[in-house]
Amino acid sequence: MQLWRYAMDWIGHGGSDGLHGYVPSLDCVVADTGLFLEKIKLENPGIPCFLFGHSTGGAVVLKAALHPHIKAMLEGVVLTSPALRVKPAHPIVGAVAPLFSLVLPKFQFKGANKRGIPVSRDPAAMLAKYSDPLVYTGPIRVRTGHEILRISSFLIQNLKTVTVPFLVLHGTADRVTDPLASQDLYNVAASSYKDIKLYEGFLHDLLFEPERDEIGADIIDWMERKLQNSCLM
Repeated sequence: MQLWRYAMDWIGHGGSDGLHGYVPSLDCVVADTGLFLEKIKLENPGIPCFLFGHSTGGAVVLKAALHPHIKAMLEGVVLTSPALRVKPAHPIVGAVAPLFSLVLPKFQFKGANKRGIPVSRDPAAMLAKYSDPLVYTGPIRVRTGHEILRISSFLIQNLKTVTVPFLVLHGTADRVTDPLASQDLYNVAASSYKDIKLYEGFLHDLLFEPERDEIGADIIDWMERKLQNSCLM
């Protein structure tokens, strides 16, 4: 299967404009995702399209697919370690986050920094990732953290409304996002075509794990099966 791959940097991330690591609204990122997808479909008429999202990106992709006009452009979505049922670093953080996100939205909250949590079992891959100047490595900004908590809470409350075909992948040893929440997504979602794969002992950044080639092959295999299934319908 021949693949055309497109990628989008959110505002404040990668090469996009804005303060590095600052996301004023993930709803705006969801809307941007829809516009980006429309552009891709316009440039590639008739070509089936899948959306891929990792971690918070997985939450963005899933929420985007709840919009009928976005879902209609998709064959399915692939989610790795999606940010579902995210919990604040401390209960008081969740309580004050809405207020502080308004008063000090760009403040870097060091107490919520997960930078020290291992996300891959491959040290060389991690060195390459965190040596990239486009990768934000600082403490999370208050508004960004609040937006992650907000989209995560929304999705957990609306898992039953998910109807898009999806594949969700998660490592069982992930300490950044919850693999049990991915299992809940699979169990509860109304999607008629859905699959889950949990990798025993794998960490958060699945495509930086030593077995990333195997994981990539699992993703491509799922997309091929989904396309074959669509042709039979």
